[in-house]
Amino acid sequence: MRPITIAVLAFGLVANAHADVWKWVDQFGEEHFVTSDRAIYTWLEGSEVHFSDKPEHPDARPVQLVWHSRGTLADVEEAVPAEDPNAVPGETPEEAAARRAAESYYCSQATEILTTYRNAPQLYRTGEDGERYFLTVAEEAEAVAEAQAGVDEFCH
Repeated sequence: MRPITIAVLAFGLVANAHADVWKWVDQFGEEHFVTSDRAIYTWLEGSEVHFSDKPEHPDARPVQLVWHSRGTLADVEEAVPAEDPNAVPGETPEEAAARRAAESYYCSQATEILTTYRNAPQLYRTGEDGERYFLTVAEEAEAVAEAQAGVDEFCH
């Protein structure tokens, strides 16, 4: 083998040894960890949470993946759970799960708004008369900044 081929193979093995771990929270506040930042879609059927890497269900919604750590899923499973920084004193596990579910929902909504604003060819507001009024460059920048502030607030 050529020395460059050996170096490339060795680098590939080292790079795969320590991947990034991503976290997402389902509708019930349960945390899930994955080693890929590929899109994940989730939906409820009754009281069961389902998820897939494809939007296979009409109610499927993308989840907000948040970088968690370097390493493997085994590292995450062995780690001591971190204290919930938003825990409310005296909160029951059910209340904590409901709070985390609401936080996850607001994060996904804020992220969806920001993504929509960033991908739109031009932003507009609808007036009371039902007409579209296109925003100036400065107004668009302000709307994107407000949407980013929403993501910053809800996706911690």
